[in-house]
Amino acid sequence: MTRLVKYIFSDILRTRFIVFYTFFLFASTVAFFQLDSDFGKVVLSLLNIVLMVVPLVSVVFTTIHFFSSYEFIELMSAQPINRRSIFMSEYVAVAGSLCMAYATGVGVPFLMFGAGSYVLPLLATGLCLTLVFVSLAFLSSVLTRDKAKAIGIALLFWFYFSLLFDGLILWVVYTFNDYPLEKITLTLIAFNPVDLARIIMLLQLDISALMGYTGAFYKNFFGSHAGLLFSFSILLLWAIVPLMLALRIFNRKDL
Repeated sequence: MTRLVKYIFSDILRTRFIVFYTFFLFASTVAFFQLDSDFGKVVLSLLNIVLMVVPLVSVVFTTIHFFSSYEFIELMSAQPINRRSIFMSEYVAVAGSLCMAYATGVGVPFLMFGAGSYVLPLLATGLCLTLVFVSLAFLSSVLTRDKAKAIGIALLFWFYFSLLFDGLILWVVYTFNDYPLEKITLTLIAFNPVDLARIIMLLQLDISALMGYTGAFYKNFFGSHAGLLFSFSILLLWAIVPLMLALRIFNRKDL
């Protein structure tokens, strides 16, 4: 499995997309530092990239790579190598390359500008989101043999979690605004990794006062060690559950 991971990882690097992705994140982070010297505002500006661009890049790149490597996967499946090793090698290589690009592109500028203490929550949430959407992209890829359909399913995941889900939450809040919705909203947030990452970051920036009473409720929960542990545990579940479903389908799939 280790040799497979190394080979797939080197093959990904040859496409140069990871280099471009790293440079884009690096240039964006440096530009935000040049525009504002307030580290908190820089993190808040980067949050939009983390919540929108990182999931989008993860699902599109992963799906395209999976189908580009389909002949290689078929060849490896004909060898005395179990399918689990092949599939997990693909996942580790793709997720590892994207996580490396994100950590380098975002983390290095923060260290350069002496804002290392601010970057840890941003790195943690960004890496978790990368793992989540790579898992969702693998799930969409094994559901069909049609590349265009798989990309469509992956983009549907991104569109739902990044855009549509927020509209559903707003509808619930405005429809039932006469009732205490804090606990219900907290439960709903757990069903969306993007919203979960957003809440974690906003509360780490200590701007929950802008969110009113609900913000204070979230601050008491997410601001505690138990709340952070719960939040990151849910994010990890969002990465593990789709991956396990995808692995199960891949093991039973007729290649």
